[in-house]
Amino acid sequence: MLSLFRNLYPTTRRGRRTVVAGLSTAALAATAAWAALKAKRAEQNNPPKGAFVQVDGVRLHYLERGIGSPVVLLHGNVVRLEDFIASGLIDRLAEHHRVIAFDRPGFGHSERPRDRLWTADAQAALLQKAFVQLAIEQPIVLGHSWGALVALALALHKSAAVRKLVLISGYYFPTLRIDAPVFATPAIPVVGDMMRYTVSAVFARLALNRTVKAMFAPQAVPAAFLPTLAREMLVRPPQIRANAEDAAFMIPTAVSLRERYGELTMPVTIFAGATDKVVDPDTHARQLHVELRNSELHVLPGLGHMLHYAAVEQIVSGIASTDTAVRAVTVSNLSEASLAA
Repeated sequence: MLSLFRNLYPTTRRGRRTVVAGLSTAALAATAAWAALKAKRAEQNNPPKGAFVQVDGVRLHYLERGIGSPVVLLHGNVVRLEDFIASGLIDRLAEHHRVIAFDRPGFGHSERPRDRLWTADAQAALLQKAFVQLAIEQPIVLGHSWGALVALALALHKSAAVRKLVLISGYYFPTLRIDAPVFATPAIPVVGDMMRYTVSAVFARLALNRTVKAMFAPQAVPAAFLPTLAREMLVRPPQIRANAEDAAFMIPTAVSLRERYGELTMPVTIFAGATDKVVDPDTHARQLHVELRNSELHVLPGLGHMLHYAAVEQIVSGIASTDTAVRAVTVSNLSEASLAA
């Protein structure tokens, strides 16, 4: 057998390189086929829970529950609209509101065509047109993490007529983030396309548990989180691309938005976890509160980036809070622990 292998294996350097290149290509092709098959099965096993609206050639998936004044929910990166189901926020808000949760473009079952750059402003413009089709008038808009940037962009679209903003664990000011270039790599044309079906497809699966733990820290990850969101739905190549593009646009978006924060006239309620390891609450939540005179701030002690799982009632109260004298209640709503954080 060994002699047969020696006869088949090239003896020249060029020949060996050709064999290695062929084996590598075959391995990459097999990985790509595997990733595509896993994505197809994930979508078959996790069909849309809501309905679709067609806007500017983009098929947007949304879930609607309840009746009353409208509350729009916009999720962050990594997850999809089921994040608000797993946290219990949709059900709790639907007791008194018409709640509409969107899969942002490229996430869950929403499309993300390549005909535009999917900045926060582009996503907001698409959602504003969806509001018209779905008769969503003067909504309260809640955004978590990257969804908070889209919520801010929506509020700056006067035609969206946002009545109130609720911002959770948001990134509002440009800061140096060494993780941004790493996570943005799969967004690069051509190279990124290859990565999403090969290297990134494998890495996303290996890193998912660690990523989720960091998002929830210091709390434990709820047992229902990954089963509700469906692990394989979160690591499909299209969602890897959406995550990467959002990572690439995060800092530029904060640069462009910060110049316009003074235009926001509606009440704004800001939530942050005092122990958030993803977005520093002092640099972002507290600073935004300083810049927005019509805002109230809740820095919650002992909670991290995914605070909407542990603070559902506080968020519901923040949505229902009065629209006047919001700054007067800020200090009284902050515990001594959060002030010291």
